[in-house]
Amino acid sequence: MSERATTVSPHRPAGRVDRSDVRSARKRLAGQIRKTPVFHTSIASPSGPVPVTIKLEHLQHGGTFKVRGSLNALLESGAGVDQVVIASGGNAGIAAALAAARLGKSCTVVVPETAPHTKVAAMWSHGAEVLWHGTCYAEALQHATELATERGALLLHGYDLPAVVAGIGVVGLELEEQVRGRPPVLAAVGGGGLVAGIAAAVGRRQRVIGVEPDGAAILRAALAAERPVDIVGSGITVDSLGPTRIGDIALDVARRHGVRSVLVSDDAISAAREYLWREFRILVEVSGATALAAVHSGVYVPAPDERPVVVLCGANTDVAVF
Repeated sequence: MSERATTVSPHRPAGRVDRSDVRSARKRLAGQIRKTPVFHTSIASPSGPVPVTIKLEHLQHGGTFKVRGSLNALLESGAGVDQVVIASGGNAGIAAALAAARLGKSCTVVVPETAPHTKVAAMWSHGAEVLWHGTCYAEALQHATELATERGALLLHGYDLPAVVAGIGVVGLELEEQVRGRPPVLAAVGGGGLVAGIAAAVGRRQRVIGVEPDGAAILRAALAAERPVDIVGSGITVDSLGPTRIGDIALDVARRHGVRSVLVSDDAISAAREYLWREFRILVEVSGATALAAVHSGVYVPAPDERPVVVLCGANTDVAVF
């Protein structure tokens, strides 16, 4: 892979993602991704029915918002890249495999031993080479980094690469076109790519709220410490949300645009997931229901004239287990 020089403005820190980057990503992704629909409804909460707008991002190619980021990163990298390596516990690997296959590139995904078989099978279905290494995401990432250097391949990062975050941020630009006014947007926090992308797209014109499992509150911990910190996560979302610390880009965007963290319990996430299936016949993975859990459980109470947007972010689940 040829080396590429990158020019960074002296007034703009390297790795920073802004609305202009997201707008560029939208042009690059034209015809490559689905503009996922929204629908307006009311959902049950402890205080009664709550009007919401649900963004059906789980209908994205590959069943995950992450394909937006992977495709943008590969398209931005140009024709000189023919090999891609990524570490992932699930959806980022699926997204990278799908994006690489679509663009005629080879993809290797390094997964920890705990990676769900359903998600590994999805990676295989898109032609990826899957290698198991270590017992956690951090160990898989270290091996992926070494492997990319050894092979001269492009190392993709699931959530802490500017092109990945910018691509994901197109979700925010779509919402500006699909939803009247500027209601708050609730989205799940894994490594922070989704909330960072949306917040970079909408800036301070619109509130973005990261919803986290109370057993893996990495955004809240980083905001309190003013730096990314490692959290020993626990709970039902750990396998699917993966990382033990927030991305540097996500923390930067969160601090600049006032993204805040709301915590929900495992029971609330499970109840929201079951509610989606029972009431709407929508089946999402655990992380996909995390944002809805904040409203459904009453942890987040909208203002009387407010209709928040809730992003359903992933559909890669084991149907038999559900």
